[in-house]
Amino acid sequence: MAKIQQTFVCQSCGAVYNRWRGRCEACNGWNTIQEEVASAGPQSGPASTRASRARGRVFPLEGLTGEAKEAPRTASGIDELDRVTGGGFVRGSVILLGGDPGIGKSTLLMQASAAMAKRGERVAYISGEEAVGQVRLRAERLGLAKHPVELAAQTNVEDIVETLSQGHPPALTIIDSIQTMWTETVESAPGTVTQVRSSAQALIRFAKTTGTAVILVGHVTKDGQIAGPRVVEHMVDAVASFEGDQGHHFRILRAVKNRFGPTDEIGVFEMTDAGLSEVPNPSALFLAGRDHAAPGTAVFAGMEGTRPLLVEIQALVAPSSLGMPRRAVVGWDPNRLSMVLAVLEAHGGIRLGGHDVYLNVAGGLRISEPAADLAVAAALVSSLSGAALPSDSVYFGELGLSGAVRPVSQAPARLKEALKLGFGKAITPQGRGESGERALPTEALRHIADLVAGIASGAPRRVGGRRDREREHAVPDDPF
Repeated sequence: MAKIQQTFVCQSCGAVYNRWRGRCEACNGWNTIQEEVASAGPQSGPASTRASRARGRVFPLEGLTGEAKEAPRTASGIDELDRVTGGGFVRGSVILLGGDPGIGKSTLLMQASAAMAKRGERVAYISGEEAVGQVRLRAERLGLAKHPVELAAQTNVEDIVETLSQGHPPALTIIDSIQTMWTETVESAPGTVTQVRSSAQALIRFAKTTGTAVILVGHVTKDGQIAGPRVVEHMVDAVASFEGDQGHHFRILRAVKNRFGPTDEIGVFEMTDAGLSEVPNPSALFLAGRDHAAPGTAVFAGMEGTRPLLVEIQALVAPSSLGMPRRAVVGWDPNRLSMVLAVLEAHGGIRLGGHDVYLNVAGGLRISEPAADLAVAAALVSSLSGAALPSDSVYFGELGLSGAVRPVSQAPARLKEALKLGFGKAITPQGRGESGERALPTEALRHIADLVAGIASGAPRRVGGRRDREREHAVPDDPF
């Protein structure tokens, strides 16, 4: 008889303990450890039993030289989705897709399934959270009910694999979601670490043996991470995150990991009444409705993967009545904002200790690259001085702690995108170290003091900490 082993597993990171404890030492999570029961077969016995197993076979080793073939791909029919995956779904690959509830994951996958099924591909959609009738209602709302997508509401992994193995294997299989799947080889409840890991391993084995591309939908925790053990992310071939804000009408599909394509690639979609529509020119969408004459706004020329993207940085600097001024950030790293504020105060001569600072990336986009430092600094100085920045200028550059403006990568692509959208000037670091198109006039900056001096020269006089274009006298506590 198999021996029953009781273990305690952290549901956040997958750490295993021999007894229960309140806090996980691996991820410092509280009340995340649960008891799980697993059957230990004969192969997990003592060393004498393991030594009696048959010896492994010898396989040939190969060198690095040789013919390398491109992995066969299947286009999804949605260009933005194919861009994120690297050109389409690779046969036998497994993709983990995460996102907030209601963000549009099921809508996107339903549209991709219908597009592939319309071309004659066999597509299976396995729902573990919704009934068949609910999925059909969504398909009718999207106008996709007539497409030949094979639909089922099942959660047993063995039944799913056996059913899909009948006949020609599907080109695409969607599992919505992996947290609802369970396998008979594990005696744990669905959604636990052991069940999620074992179910994902069985589906990955099915994908590799049949050549079916599998998409696993994963829940996210309250801090934005995909729920379950991080080992599932290492098991799959690609990890994609579907981002967006309920208050905005567009969504961003971002590749976090991709073994068959570039990482940090994004696809932009717009949520409409008919589902998700592709946005071929996201820069124009993010800059739509921009107030050209408002102080505190700067256009940042950024890069998301291989795609250049222009986005508006908005800043508001106001006098504070609090002992500790507020620092509120949306769409950017708060620690990065603290560093930029310190550099402006230490090397730019800007006194911000008595002001509240609010920073926002327009449209809800999240920026992570340090090349946005210069655009953020320009928006902050513009808001404090009351001087509007030139509406036809874009900014990019990294700030050092010494106040120096450092070069960033892929400057020609940023300049080309700005020129395409009609911008006439770029404020860039000096000595970018890259040769490329320079059809767009540039103003090279060496130090943050140069940026502050250029903006402050066009600032109106200030009264009481507020802009007053009608009066011409200034008060002594002017930050400039």
